[in-house]
Amino acid sequence: MIITLCGSTKFKDEYLEVAKNLALQGHCVLSVNLFAHADNIELTAEEKIRLDNAHKQKISMSDAIFVINKDQYIGESTYGEIDWAERNGKQVYFLEELPKQEEKNTEESEVVTEENAE
Repeated sequence: MIITLCGSTKFKDEYLEVAKNLALQGHCVLSVNLFAHADNIELTAEEKIRLDNAHKQKISMSDAIFVINKDQYIGESTYGEIDWAERNGKQVYFLEELPKQEEKNTEESEVVTEENAE
């Protein structure tokens, strides 16, 4: 399965761990190419737009997305990526189980751990 990782780039260590685990399970993993928040990289508005558009292209090429929602954190950009994935018929997996209220907002999403994303 082709899986794109989504979530805040402040969770660099979690991205790397999930990518490793999914790759070892035989999945093709697409991810961000830089961790602006974790690495304190300043981006211009134009660069952010280009990176967001490229990430949506990765989601479009994928079978599923895997949301890195450490401590159940999902930011505005990630909600947009979840919406994009759902509107394009992609499966949505989460690192951590969602609170009941958020589960209602992501009706077609499936909550699994990386070990279960097979």
